[in-house]
Amino acid sequence: MSEQPARPVSRSAIDNHVYKVFPNDMNAHNTVFGGMIMAKCDRLALVVAERHSGHVCVTAAVDSISFRAPAKGNDTLLFSLSLNRSWGSSMEIGARVMAENSYNGDTRHILSAYYTFVALDDHGRPVPVPAVQPDTHTEERRFRDAQIRRQGRLNTRDQLADQA
Repeated sequence: MSEQPARPVSRSAIDNHVYKVFPNDMNAHNTVFGGMIMAKCDRLALVVAERHSGHVCVTAAVDSISFRAPAKGNDTLLFSLSLNRSWGSSMEIGARVMAENSYNGDTRHILSAYYTFVALDDHGRPVPVPAVQPDTHTEERRFRDAQIRRQGRLNTRDQLADQA
């Protein structure tokens, strides 16, 4: 881990970034393109990673993208992302997207995902990042859960390598 002091989750988090859905965001089923939502999450997760690390970052993995409900025309999408944990040069960022009906305020959870980013130095090599300091019970749970997901990713990688 980096010699830098741990940084709180709140230092880099994005809470309720607003995106208004328009007709060009719709697919033939008249719901929002899932790929557009995924790309927006990736860009926002990059901001979280770079705020936390202070370095250029790249996407290393995307896990557990779960589309829970469709977003529709006239919805307003609310993107919330935060750093769950860091290890060496990598970081896990959790994304949650809600769809809001702007007319009556009703919301529904439409997507959850986990992005892994790696911080790079000026030569494109991985560089250590600060540890994460969870301050709330929710942040502590996400911190613990991130290690379980990471171990699953590493186990899968190792099992696939053994088959090669």
